[in-house]
Amino acid sequence: MAGDELLTFALVLAFAVLVTAHMTLVAGLAGYAPRWRAAVALIAVPLAPYWGFKTRMRGRAVLWVASAAAYAVLRLLAARFA
Repeated sequence: MAGDELLTFALVLAFAVLVTAHMTLVAGLAGYAPRWRAAVALIAVPLAPYWGFKTRMRGRAVLWVASAAAYAVLRLLAARFA
């Protein structure tokens, strides 16, 4: 039972980091011209790290990609052990 709880906690944590990184990227993009990229990145999610990396928000973009990868791996593990 402890393994399931740990996997669930890691999955929730990875998703929370992903959402937080995404929102900080969108907020950061709103500070740069053209501002429409922030609105588009809010809906077209994969564009946020791409545009973030191009506008020198590399730390946020790398965090976004790493947390998305961790979330994907954890989802696969959760589906396998369910």
